[in-house]
Amino acid sequence: MSRTERLLDLLQILRRHRSPITGPALAAELGVSLRTLYRDVATLRGQGARVDGEPGLGYLLRPGFMLPPLMFSVEELEALVLGSRWVARRSDDRSLSAAARDALAKIAAVLPDDLRREVDAATLLVGPEAPHIDHVDSAQVREAIRREQKLVIAYQDADGRRTKRTIWPFAIGFFERARVVVAWCETRRGYRHFRLDRVGRLERTGTRYPRGRGEMLAEWRRGLDTTDTN
Repeated sequence: MSRTERLLDLLQILRRHRSPITGPALAAELGVSLRTLYRDVATLRGQGARVDGEPGLGYLLRPGFMLPPLMFSVEELEALVLGSRWVARRSDDRSLSAAARDALAKIAAVLPDDLRREVDAATLLVGPEAPHIDHVDSAQVREAIRREQKLVIAYQDADGRRTKRTIWPFAIGFFERARVVVAWCETRRGYRHFRLDRVGRLERTGTRYPRGRGEMLAEWRRGLDTTDTN
């Protein structure tokens, strides 16, 4: 492995960790000595990477250091192409589909010729979509999630019961036959799952809900086995 490749690998390892990782653990994963690791950390810092920490305490990469996208491996490019194609073909939201195609075009535009050809010739394909019909615009739900705002929805459950709910949406699950909003429901006073194809109408309130979406997502994950589907 060249030193450049090793530095890139070190950056990727640091990016995966949100808490400090010790020098010995980094050295072991890279297969190098501690002395080499310390030199590599110093090199990254010299190139502008904000690597906090020191020997004995661990290291943490702060946000803001960018790598040129041409450093993708072939496997990474295949993953990006497949994911972008899935979103472009399977999303019922035109803006999300267009964003996926635009993102892939931007990546391809800055790649060297050999990697650009890999993108053009990618053979991982997305199959036909199972039909589903949503009656509301999922872009409005995604915006409410980004802004951490409440929604009022008219909902019909699997048994045909119609209710009006005020929800705090914080995630959307994309499944083969449905899009599912994960939210805190004020009516049920708990986390619930709402299929978008059963939402007859939604109203944006412009009111922020009192908790952060990241906090709710973590709490929902911890209690996933007890969360009901409406």
